[in-house]
Amino acid sequence: MSSQLLLFAEPLLRDGLTRLLTAQAGLYCVAERPEQLQGLPQLVIWQASSGDLKGGRLAEELLRLQERWQPAPVLLLLPAAHGLGGDALLQLPAAGILESPEPQELLAALATLLTGGRVLAAAADSTSPRPPAGPAASPALGLGQWLLISGLQQIDADLAAIKRLLTPPPTNLVLLLVLQGRLRELSAARELLLLLWGPLSVAWGAPDPCPSSPEPVLAITLQQRSADGIWRAIRQRLEAGSGTELSNQSGQLLALEGLSPERRRDLLLALLCQLDSLRQRLLADPSPLQERWEQWQPELRQQAMRSLVNSYVQLPCEGSLLPVADSLLRSSDMTGRDPELPEAQPMLASLVRAQPLLVDGQLLAADEPRAVLYLELLVSNWLVRSAELVSAELLASCAGWPELRRYLLQPELLATRNLERLRNQLNAQLRWSSWVERPITLYESRRRLYCLRDGAIRCQELTEPRDAELRQLGWLQQLVTLALESRDALAPQVQGLLRGLGDLVVVLLTRVLGRAIGLVGRGIAQGMGRGIAKSVGRS
Repeated sequence: MSSQLLLFAEPLLRDGLTRLLTAQAGLYCVAERPEQLQGLPQLVIWQASSGDLKGGRLAEELLRLQERWQPAPVLLLLPAAHGLGGDALLQLPAAGILESPEPQELLAALATLLTGGRVLAAAADSTSPRPPAGPAASPALGLGQWLLISGLQQIDADLAAIKRLLTPPPTNLVLLLVLQGRLRELSAARELLLLLWGPLSVAWGAPDPCPSSPEPVLAITLQQRSADGIWRAIRQRLEAGSGTELSNQSGQLLALEGLSPERRRDLLLALLCQLDSLRQRLLADPSPLQERWEQWQPELRQQAMRSLVNSYVQLPCEGSLLPVADSLLRSSDMTGRDPELPEAQPMLASLVRAQPLLVDGQLLAADEPRAVLYLELLVSNWLVRSAELVSAELLASCAGWPELRRYLLQPELLATRNLERLRNQLNAQLRWSSWVERPITLYESRRRLYCLRDGAIRCQELTEPRDAELRQLGWLQQLVTLALESRDALAPQVQGLLRGLGDLVVVLLTRVLGRAIGLVGRGIAQGMGRGIAKSVGRS
């Protein structure tokens, strides 16, 4: 039986869409006017024109269509230059949104919508305001990293300039010797900088340059609106993001970067697979989700580590062959917890039971595009932070097992000095974050989440109340928050005092000192005038 579709579009576009849909072996019956319908349509297709996009009428028209033809889903077709930003696209009340789709894309979207799914595939316009929760464009550098990067940039610029002067070599012998000496001097300075600060600071400490990329395309496809359909869509997106060689754009030093690209990818995919298994166990167990989640986290990390390292792999250690997986599990502690991980109950309730989710103060259905993207952010944050815990244990095991480094780590970390330097940098960053940065973020009600986007690990900050975590801080962290509170309390008084002192200095300089200088100058001028008059009279 063919599905009945109701199509609203301009005449030329309507004729083309009608011919395309009716040519699909009788799958679709297209009605161009409501009078042609036989009962209710299974799907409403609206091709929006440029006039419909002006004045904020798009959302109102979609609501009218939904109320008129309920329960039929609405598919919105947008022109190429629609001018809508990502936030506006996510808030449109339509089951399907496509931007200038190809015929095959349109037919695939129709099949998905008719079976109860959702489709969103449109590019965010660059002229529209971007969502406020986006990551920082340029993460802050430490002093050592800044000195190294700026020094290397200056040296490389001078080297390039001298090489241009030497091509072709000058005929003046003195100038040639000076340029060659300057070239050797700059090369020696570069090697000295790398000896003092690198090379690990270049490999892991400095953020990679962000090439200019086209505007992001929002592409979400839910085959079903159930918890299974939502999880499958999120898992497919994260698997696609983890399958590439990820760069670090988070502004933080990551233990995950110490692993080779293959092991890094295998670890992320293994964690996703274990999360899928854990979700199946949560479906079968009626006990509270949060309690079971925390109870099974160590086992999940252990299984991910076992999947990362084949159970049959053996490596030499102190003259004997040892099974790598069993040795790593015995020497690793997987019971640790990242205090920056948010409470998992909202994420689990949506992924397991398809319960609504609170996003930006609005309670949204779990299959709404904004809710799906927020769930993806929570899952990717858990994924990266769990991979960090496992990677830190792997780095610790490699420190006492040199033969393991070639199997798991990047080639630069085969040297003991480089590995220990990376571990020391990670430990120093962890202490600084625990003692200073975390109290500040708690006091400012900010939470940093990791996400996988555009082939990189990025950070995205959210604002949410964290008063309960703030009350659990130790005395040292509370001193940091007390210093912030004291600064906020004393800042107006100090500013007023400095403003008053500035006004007083201005008065003293202009009224008192300036007038005194003027009187002294006038007296000198008068004295000089009398002296000149007397000398003239004598002459």
